[in-house]
Amino acid sequence: MSKTFTDATVSIAMTYGDRLPYDATAFAEMVRAALRQDCTDQGPLELLIVDSRGPAASPGFLPSDLRSDPRIRHLPGQYANRAAMYNAAIAAAKGDFLLNLYNQGAQVCLRQSAARVMLMAATRRGPVGMVYADYERIAADGTRKDVHLLDWHEGRLRDPVDFGSAMLYSTALLREIGRLNENYKGADLYDLRLRVSEHGGCAHIANRYAGSLYSVTAPATAHNVFDYLLADKSIQIEMEQAATEHLKRIGAYLAPGAHVQKVEYTDADRKRLGTRVASVVIPVNNRPGFIGRAIESVQAQTVQNVEAIVVVNGGPDDPTADAVRRYLPAGDRHKPSAPPVKLIVVDINNLGLCLNTGLAAAEGKYYVQLDSDDRLKPDAVEKLLAVYESDPTIGMVVGSYEVSTLDEATGAITRNEDIPVVTHDEWTADNGRNNLLRINGAGAPRSAHIKAIRDVGWFGVNDDAACRNYGEDYDLVLRMSERYTIGRVWDPIYEVIRHSGGTDHSIDQATIDRNDNAKDHMRVEALRRRRALNGKG
Repeated sequence: MSKTFTDATVSIAMTYGDRLPYDATAFAEMVRAALRQDCTDQGPLELLIVDSRGPAASPGFLPSDLRSDPRIRHLPGQYANRAAMYNAAIAAAKGDFLLNLYNQGAQVCLRQSAARVMLMAATRRGPVGMVYADYERIAADGTRKDVHLLDWHEGRLRDPVDFGSAMLYSTALLREIGRLNENYKGADLYDLRLRVSEHGGCAHIANRYAGSLYSVTAPATAHNVFDYLLADKSIQIEMEQAATEHLKRIGAYLAPGAHVQKVEYTDADRKRLGTRVASVVIPVNNRPGFIGRAIESVQAQTVQNVEAIVVVNGGPDDPTADAVRRYLPAGDRHKPSAPPVKLIVVDINNLGLCLNTGLAAAEGKYYVQLDSDDRLKPDAVEKLLAVYESDPTIGMVVGSYEVSTLDEATGAITRNEDIPVVTHDEWTADNGRNNLLRINGAGAPRSAHIKAIRDVGWFGVNDDAACRNYGEDYDLVLRMSERYTIGRVWDPIYEVIRHSGGTDHSIDQATIDRNDNAKDHMRVEALRRRRALNGKG
C-alpha cells in the first residue's frame, strides 16, 4: 500500500557555495525555516546541504546550534555543476520524498507547513511526478507580492515556464529516471521537469490568500520579449535537445521530412488565383498615423506585382479607413503605377477575422504578413519568392527582422543597434518544427501559400482556449509545419518599429499568463495531432 502524508518521510536539499547572492545570515535563516517544517513531530527526516567548495570544506558557515543539529547532513565535494550537486542529494537522501530548494539565485524560505501540504498533494491521488507551489516574492525594498503560477498540463513545454524554487519529488522516481543530466549547463532542471512529468504529471498547489508555501527574496525583472536574443546560445541548444528527447518519448516528435507533402494546386485552385504574385494583408485598428508608412513599404517592393489589403477592424468610424482611402483611386496619395491598395472595413476587433477576410479577397498566390506599425524591406517579396521556388514542399517561409524605434516627436525611425537582427536560429531545417513547441514565437515575418492556409483551416478567430487576439498566427504555423516544409530567409526583410502604443513590451503579468495559456493550449492540440500522424494517438 502506498504511503500517505501521515507516514511518508521527506528529505530537504539545498546548495551552498562561494557565489551565493546573499550572506551567511540569510542562509542560516533558510536552514532554520527548513528545519521548522511540521510534516512530522520531528520535522523533516534530514536536511541535505550540498557544498560545492570542495571535499575538505567545513560547515563553518552555519551557526553553532545548527551545526549540532543531527538532522543536518553536510555534503561537501567538487561538483562540476548544479546538476551534480542535486544528484549528490538524490543519492544521499533517505526520505521517501525529496524537497529540492533551488536557492542558487535567491534565498528560499519555506513556511512551516510547506512540506506537509506538498506531501498531501503528492500522495492523496496516487503517484505524482512533481509538486510545485505558488510563492511570495520579496523585492529588494521589502515589498511582498504573491506569485501565482500556471497549472501544469502537457502543453507547458516552454522552457521558461515558472515552476518556482521549491519542488517535491518521489526519491524513488528520481533514481528510476536517471536523476539530473550533468552534461547540461543550463537545461538540467528543464529536462528533469519534462522527464518527471511523464511519470504521473505535476501537481500545483495554488494560493488565493495567505497560501504561498515559501518566499523568494529575488526582485522581479521586467518582461522583455527580446530577452531570449541575449541568452547563451549553447543553453538554447541544450533546451532544444531536452525538448526534442521529450517529444520522442511521448510519441510527438516529427522526424526530418516526415509527413511533408508538396503544395499541390488543382484546376479549381488555379481558377481561384488572381493576377498578383503576393498579397500583403495588414490588419489594423485605430492607427491612422502608421498605416501610410506600412502601405508605402508594400508599394516600394522590387517585385511590383503585389497588392496591399488593409483590413480596418474598428468599423466605419475608425479614422484609419480615411487614411487608407488616400491611397485609393481619387485619393491624394494614389499612384496609378504603384501596386494597388484594397480597403476592407469590419466592425469587430478580431485578428483572425481580419486575416481570413483579407485572404478571401486576395488576388495573390502568397500571403505576406505586415503589421500596421511596421515596414517591409524593399526586397522582402523578392527574397520570399526565391525560397518558394527552391522547393515545392515549402508551404510557409519565415524571414528575419530588425528592430527600430520611432521618435514620436520628430517622426524619425532609428535602428536599435543593441538588438541584433532577429534571425530565428531555432528554425533549423531538421528540427525547427519540433523546437517550435518549446519556444514562444513562430518567427516573423511570415509568408505562406494562401492555398495551404485554406487547406490547414485558416487562422483562428479567438475560438481557441484563452485566445484573445493572440496566438492565432502561432497556431497556424504549428499546423503548417506538420504538413509542409518551413523555408527561411536569413537576411532582414522586415522592420519592427517600437513605439509607446506598441504591444510587444511593458506587458503586465496577467496578460503574459493569458497569452501563455493560449499558446500552451495550442501545444496540447499540436501534441494530439502529432501523435496521430505518428500512429501513436
